[in-house]
Amino acid sequence: MMKKLLPIILAVFGLAGGVGAGVALRPAPEIDPEAHVEPKEKEPVEFVKLNNQFVVPVVEDGRVASLVVLSVSLEVSQGSREIVYQLEPKLRDAFLKQMFDHANIGGFSGTFTAASHMDSLRKALGEVAKTVLGDQVHDVLIIDIVRQDT
Repeated sequence: MMKKLLPIILAVFGLAGGVGAGVALRPAPEIDPEAHVEPKEKEPVEFVKLNNQFVVPVVEDGRVASLVVLSVSLEVSQGSREIVYQLEPKLRDAFLKQMFDHANIGGFSGTFTAASHMDSLRKALGEVAKTVLGDQVHDVLIIDIVRQDT
């Protein structure tokens, strides 16, 4: 009986050894230095979607030319969800002020979704969020944005 099992046992050990050697000796993955991006934060984060959308009027020649509707989420440190919801009224007020300023300088006119317009809005909202919530905020994400011309 041992003579019949010996080849099977040797084959299993040989296969296991080959797989182990293959895993241990595989080459390191190549990293394109231009495509490699370091993580922004080392700590765990969570995303908090603000409850309601923001509605921003775009005024041209003294009349409302369009309405912009935005949905915003925040990337915050793990465990900060409750503080975001506690301070949401203050945060919404500060965001609206910033969005009105953005609208008044033409940020929602023309090609309002151009990268430069969106980046300046995100940066401004991020600065406002940090004044309200401190270092718990890592990023502001604009989830949805739409403009309805009147």
